Amino acid sequence: MPENYHSLGIKSSEITPKQAYLSRRDFMKAAGLAAGALTLAACAPSLMPAALPTATSSPASAAIGQKTDELGSKVNSFNDITNYNNYYEFTEDKAGVAPLAAGFKTSPWEVEVYGLVNNPMKYSLDDLIKKFQPAERIYRLRCVEAWSMVIPWVGFPLSKLLKEVDPKAEAKYVRFETITRPSEMPGEKNNLYPWPYQEGLRIDEAMNDLTLLATGMYGGELPAQNGGGMRLVVPWKYGFKSIKAVIKIELVTTQPTTMWSTIAPNEYGFYSNVNPQVDHPRWSQSTERRIGELSRQPTLMFNGYEKQVAALYTGMDLKANY
Repeated sequence: MPENYHSLGIKSSEITPKQAYLSRRDFMKAAGLAAGALTLAACAPSLMPAALPTATSSPASAAIGQKTDELGSKVNSFNDITNYNNYYEFTEDKAGVAPLAAGFKTSPWEVEVYGLVNNPMKYSLDDLIKKFQPAERIYRLRCVEAWSMVIPWVGFPLSKLLKEVDPKAEAKYVRFETITRPSEMPGEKNNLYPWPYQEGLRIDEAMNDLTLLATGMYGGELPAQNGGGMRLVVPWKYGFKSIKAVIKIELVTTQPTTMWSTIAPNEYGFYSNVNPQVDHPRWSQSTERRIGELSRQPTLMFNGYEKQVAALYTGMDLKANY
């Protein structure tokens, strides 16, 4: 187990057994669920917690309601996480994403890794799951809109994938791109946005052990409205940096163009690290509201992951490089 798991306070008992993720089909067998039933559970727009797999049907979901992050915050409910989504490829209405995503096809899914690498590759999602054996990590998600969640992802460190493709010395950044499928993602017909959605990280950020490629959530597959087939999760940055439905990963020399820094560079910078001392031009970032709660709580520097990532920005002006 990587050392950073211990620094996050994630117990070995909370890591989903590797064999449960050898393939999505094998996982469904391990969970004791029919393939069709699991697909419905992952995508249904109005699924209530009572319909989730229980400890008797899935070892991965045992006592999920009692799980917490390393600071003791309980995970949000499956219903919260799958029915409150920013996903403009479908709609700008958070509550409307899940119904529109119900017909989005996440299988088969392929991801191409190319650019400044010695071993360019194209993977199916099943290939990635077999090769990199995803495990559970409970991360906080802080949206730039000043709301937050605690989410039990299933995934593997992006660094594992990057090491396999072997970046060239001149590779300084990693660019990510979302699938373009306007027939299933009606928001992509809105010409006000520069589709496809693109995001980027500096290569040292991408290689940090916290940076996750998520293939599942809540002990099962990754629901379409949460970024299925595969998404990026960068827990110390605002949520829009964690690009959904990734199909392309490119290693490049120069800082890549990202969708939100293109639309409003004065509001959404390239780094977008969670920083309670740097307000959004239109609201304070000093506090946040956890979805499912009424009260607000203080926002933590780097979303509480300062110990793991602050060294990445030594000497940088975090206000100028927002």
